[in-house]
Amino acid sequence: MLTVDFDRLRLRAGDRLLDVGCGGGRHAVEAARRGAWALALDRSAAELSAVRKTEAVTLEFGMPLPGGPVRGVQGDATRLPFADGSFDRIIASEVLEHLPDDGAAIAELVRVLRPGGSLAVTVPRRLPERICWALSDAYHTTPGGHVRIYRGDRLRAALTAGGLHHRGRHHAHALHTPYWWLRCALGDEQRLAVRLYHRFLIWDLFRRPRVTRLLERLLNPLLGKSLVLYCDRPAAAATTPAAGELRRGAVDVVAA
Repeated sequence: MLTVDFDRLRLRAGDRLLDVGCGGGRHAVEAARRGAWALALDRSAAELSAVRKTEAVTLEFGMPLPGGPVRGVQGDATRLPFADGSFDRIIASEVLEHLPDDGAAIAELVRVLRPGGSLAVTVPRRLPERICWALSDAYHTTPGGHVRIYRGDRLRAALTAGGLHHRGRHHAHALHTPYWWLRCALGDEQRLAVRLYHRFLIWDLFRRPRVTRLLERLLNPLLGKSLVLYCDRPAAAATTPAAGELRRGAVDVVAA
């Protein structure tokens, strides 16, 4: 399930892409499938292990990875272990809402993005997120969970203040919004209604029938669970290291 539109990100074969807070690596693996040199970063070693599973499933479905295996690095989004201007494209999907110091993370994203490069940031959309918070205290008080609700204009202002040029936005995953409302309201992901809706989402993910694709496109402006912003770092004269030379201080980027 992809949240970011790679065409709007302007990803090209041969680009160096960083997926910050990669989770299972869905965006990093898709970038490698499109021919990019992809690196996935997460604080969790378990999530980085899941990237390997995502790669394996992708290959099993007959989809090669021209960009090569995704490299994995365990690290902190507020202290990225990379040199300035190391990446052509960066994705930070559903990450900032987990970080107490989101300003530090934004500064780091801008620092490691090369001048002329592009960035996609996604966060939970304000209205669906407010309803989730109202329905369940556990949703936003669990350690490592969401610590804030973003307004789109304020997030855009924070990215602009960090030195980026905002050039577009959209909403995604409207069909997922009712799932989270059900899960928050019922308080147990094993409840029948929650399990049945989750089963529907899995079916839709693999089958992708035209009717649900059309329905989601129509509902995204109203109920899209995620807000996606696309930004560029203004071009300037700069030298960026080759993919095999990415480093900051004594921290080297190595393949997982």
